[in-house]
Amino acid sequence: MVARYFAAEQAEIDRLSAEVESVAAKLAELEEEQLGDEDAFSEARADAEEGKVGKVTRATVTARLKEIKGDKDAKDEALILKEWIALSNEESDQKWQIKSDEGTLDARLYFRYPKLTAAEVKTLVVDDKWLATLDAAIHSEMDRVSQRLTQRVKELAERYETPLPRMASRVAELEAKVNQHLERMGFAWA
Repeated sequence: MVARYFAAEQAEIDRLSAEVESVAAKLAELEEEQLGDEDAFSEARADAEEGKVGKVTRATVTARLKEIKGDKDAKDEALILKEWIALSNEESDQKWQIKSDEGTLDARLYFRYPKLTAAEVKTLVVDDKWLATLDAAIHSEMDRVSQRLTQRVKELAERYETPLPRMASRVAELEAKVNQHLERMGFAWA
């Protein structure tokens, strides 16, 4: 139903999900860039088990910012921590927006169900679900068969790449060499 009646709403949710992944990647990249003994997140990671890198949290970053407030030597660290907080805020805002949009979409779907006619139900079930599934299965099978045929043609092409007369002459050459070696070793070959 979503694809047929609420495609625009689903596209917006998908777009926001992609943005959340992008922001999460930026956060991970920022943390990875600072990985080291005296990095901007070292205090945030201090609570981790020995030998493992701890998780950076909003609470530890905020606490560290308060700790270095006014310290002129920690300007760079403060900028990195503020950037992390900004990205974290952006990520949480987008996640909240996705949750809100999904709730709205669910509500619209809930109110749309009772209004469906028998023809719409048939269209949804037969055309959108069954026929789409059959179409995907058929295309998948056709691709598999096509790939297998292509592979088999390649095998045959490799197998019959050398013409039979050339192969027969090569066998005769090798047979003659083997017979010469056997004669030198004292075996008479007739």
